[in-house]
Amino acid sequence: MVQVTQEVKLLEMGKRAKEAAFQLANFSTEQKNQALIAIADALEANTPTILEQNKIDIERAHENGTDPIWIRDRIDLERRMAGIIQDVRNVVNLPDPVGTTFAENSLDTGIDIHKVRVPLGVLGVIYESRPNVTVDISTLALKAGNAVILRGGSDVINTNLEVVRVLTEALVSAGLPEDTMQYIASTDRRYVGEMLKMHDSIDMIIPRGGSGLHNFCRENSTIPVIIGGMGIVHYYVDESANQEKSLPVIYNAKTQRPAVCNSVDTLLVHESIAHEFLPKVVDDLTRADVVFKADEQTLAIIGENDRVSPVAEGDFDTEWMGLTLNLKVVSDVDDAIDHIRQHTTFHSDGILTEDAEQAAYFLNRVDSAAVFWNASTRFNDGSALGLGAEVAISTQKLHARGPMALEELTTYKWVVTGNYTSRP
Repeated sequence: MVQVTQEVKLLEMGKRAKEAAFQLANFSTEQKNQALIAIADALEANTPTILEQNKIDIERAHENGTDPIWIRDRIDLERRMAGIIQDVRNVVNLPDPVGTTFAENSLDTGIDIHKVRVPLGVLGVIYESRPNVTVDISTLALKAGNAVILRGGSDVINTNLEVVRVLTEALVSAGLPEDTMQYIASTDRRYVGEMLKMHDSIDMIIPRGGSGLHNFCRENSTIPVIIGGMGIVHYYVDESANQEKSLPVIYNAKTQRPAVCNSVDTLLVHESIAHEFLPKVVDDLTRADVVFKADEQTLAIIGENDRVSPVAEGDFDTEWMGLTLNLKVVSDVDDAIDHIRQHTTFHSDGILTEDAEQAAYFLNRVDSAAVFWNASTRFNDGSALGLGAEVAISTQKLHARGPMALEELTTYKWVVTGNYTSRP
């Protein structure tokens, strides 16, 4: 991996971000949209240079023995640039939450009150791989009136530095503060620890990566941390499920992009259909080179071979991030829910069934950030849910859950109006 060890003056970066956020909070929707259009145009014009730097990161990843699936889903931008650019243009068309009012009320004490949405301020984002995150976060933060300090992974440092150059030039050309978006151009890990203590200038920390990164941030930060992006994802296939329609949904959820957080990890199958359905699942997913970890009842049905092995301790608590799928037979919906409760990361869980009552029962009792009925868990994504993009998928309950987009990047303040009114 490339090691960029230049000195970074984080405290100065934080002060500049705070000032940029103060200025940005007062920019109009039109000014922010013009900046976003400039960013989209710049990304389009500079796609060849971005992909050139991305190729360097891809080649280095291959040299380091990185899983090709990980490279395809989390590093390689060639197939994704058009979608990334379109997502920026989609953000332009989304309503600006900043300045909207709600919860209006008039009290008998003679005051009128309401809440108004305001930006959070400065976001500190720490992430691994996925250079598209640099664009997603910067553009959503901009539209919601926030400044950002970014610290990406060393495995995509070349791509990120080029993307940051393009974004910064576009911001300046549109008349926005240059420090609206700042990038820690060093792979030295000490800056992560320093960043987590900058409570005077950073208002929220958003980690995007594995459990190690999330736990480190949660345990060491003096700033509120949004936890998310880790998904041990389950499907429960009920006895009434349309099996032929269920297979493509499972295939999509497992194989479309297996190294992302909303791909399915565990399939729970009702015992009454297990003998019929499980062999279909194995046959269908084998064509995508999926391998299986099976519980005892499943092994009794489909047998052990070079693609099917017994589930081991810890497998049900593993986010596979690849072409591995756990299989388990359950007695009913409550058995499925109990399993999910034991192994959940509160990300994405779904049911496949024709029984509306069973679906409602499952959806009400599974307490994940997003729950699904006869739909792919791959839809737990800001772009797929019509939000333009996302900065993270939060799996906690404060202050946001699920894909965090524009509204989730704001807070609110109370506005109280009187007529020189004193409290009685």
